[in-house]
Amino acid sequence: MKKNKLLKRLDEIGDSLSKRESTIALLGLGSVGVELDRLDDYSDLDFFVIVEDEVKESFIDDLSWLEHAHPLAYAFKNSNDGYKILFQDGIYGEYAVFGKNEVNHVTQAEGRIVWMNPNYSLPTLTKTKGNIPQIKKENIEYRINEALTNLYVGLLRAIRGEKLSAYRFIETHAFNNLLSIIHHFEIEQSIHEDLFNIERRFEMHYPDMTNHLSQMLSGYDHLAKSAQAIFDYIAHIYDINPKLKKEIKTLIAQLNQKES
Repeated sequence: MKKNKLLKRLDEIGDSLSKRESTIALLGLGSVGVELDRLDDYSDLDFFVIVEDEVKESFIDDLSWLEHAHPLAYAFKNSNDGYKILFQDGIYGEYAVFGKNEVNHVTQAEGRIVWMNPNYSLPTLTKTKGNIPQIKKENIEYRINEALTNLYVGLLRAIRGEKLSAYRFIETHAFNNLLSIIHHFEIEQSIHEDLFNIERRFEMHYPDMTNHLSQMLSGYDHLAKSAQAIFDYIAHIYDINPKLKKEIKTLIAQLNQKES
């Protein structure tokens, strides 16, 4: 099974690192980290490599330590610290390399030590730390009114013919504002929550809300339908200003006629 190959590949990377000087640790993240219970055949590799500060750049510039674990078919340097990679056997991964003195300043969710040099001790290595973004918002009134005004502007632009801009306002801005406070209104299932991305595992996290998604995200050619679904959901959970409510309903009707 692929999930066994993923864990084996991490072990192979750890073994390769163990044979190099100035290497400190290999840290598995996400489903190959502490969340092993959600590892499946659709997972990939997310990991950090910790080395001595003076050799960090050599580990970024020379990927032979990865090639020693398994030949690479593709490598894209997507940040100053790391790559997105694809091994020749189809295993995909994303990783970053950090110097020892950077570790306490790196934003990360809890990790799992796959391999560590026995000569080192970094007690905070696996802990969640750094400036974790606040993806759940507490100011309900602010976020809902942002969503409503996003809908209003988006509808105007759609009727004018600026459909791409309208799409962004309705299905991105308004929808994201709604998502940020959805935890106040929907029952949350106990799962591993992604601290950086509310969309990850959303369907498992909020199964009742999932039923609304296909209506709220109806697409570029059905913006009236999307706006109606987002508006209806907000109207169900919040007392919308009567004048704004009337204006948005009128605009939805106009756009609906234009799209039909």
